[in-house]
Amino acid sequence: MPPERGPLSAWLAAMLHGGQAVLPAGSRLSHTGPAPAGPAREDDDLQLALWCCYELHYRGFDDVDEGWEWHPAIVGFRGLLERQWLIELRDMAGGVPGGPAARVPRALAELAGRPGGPDLPGYLMREADRSQFAEFVMHRSVYQLKEADPHSFGIPRLAGPVKAALVEIQADEYGSGRPERMHAELFRATMRWLGLDDEYGHYVSVVPAVTLAVSNLMSLFALNRRWLGALLGHLAALEMTSTGPNRRYSAAARRLGADERARRYFDEHVEADAVHEQIAAHDLCGGYAAQRPGAAADIIFGASCCLMLDDALAAHLLSCWRAGQPSLRLMSAPQPAR
Repeated sequence: MPPERGPLSAWLAAMLHGGQAVLPAGSRLSHTGPAPAGPAREDDDLQLALWCCYELHYRGFDDVDEGWEWHPAIVGFRGLLERQWLIELRDMAGGVPGGPAARVPRALAELAGRPGGPDLPGYLMREADRSQFAEFVMHRSVYQLKEADPHSFGIPRLAGPVKAALVEIQADEYGSGRPERMHAELFRATMRWLGLDDEYGHYVSVVPAVTLAVSNLMSLFALNRRWLGALLGHLAALEMTSTGPNRRYSAAARRLGADERARRYFDEHVEADAVHEQIAAHDLCGGYAAQRPGAAADIIFGASCCLMLDDALAAHLLSCWRAGQPSLRLMSAPQPAR
């Protein structure tokens, strides 16, 4: 497990390693504890604890017994963390409109086309040096090395054409049956070009809370069936805002000396997501809203949360780099090969 970052992650680590632990009386999760001092998306302790809880449902940890996955104490603890975070997510998203199913694709397009977000792709394309681009890839690796897995939790919960639409998108993400074409494997090639460690989860210990929050948001929606609509909206937002940024990421990598193999991850998304965005908006989200009256609000909520957290991570990276500082949490973080 990654090193703890506070009382929440320390309690979780102690429990998962077979000990008995009690949350401190001042913990924000006790019934009488104080409210968090800052945003949950910036809370290193809370986001790491959530990430570790969620990871029990993915690949787990070598030093943690598999029997903890559904232990009531851990599931209950995770629920407390999620409820705390959902308060903030709802505030961030504001009043999310519902509306008829037929309007869902247009509403998603309006969200995806919103102006004014931090221009991280433009900075990487024009200004970033190799070290900054490597930091960007380290942040992205937390999710990208398990790309598509959270959204695949939605497959057994869907039926008919909507299920088929999700499977069509996911099949491409997993390389259409060709292991070397899986998007996670293409991303590994980019990491190796930069001299980074491509082991699953390797950089979790050095990324800040907001990076973990981007990954945790998908797991929050994926592992709670109540948030299925939000999970689909989240996927649509990813697909609908992918083509342009990945074209610029590829250009940045080319400027920094990447060969075709090292750029293939970004180039693949330029081509594939141009198709996926239509499937996600119309067949997946529009179809689900038609099947489930009232689901439109959840779909838009998931998409809004996705875009807001992506903007928060981009703002963090740009503010650090423009101040001449590294964007990673630890100054001693592993550095890419030159």
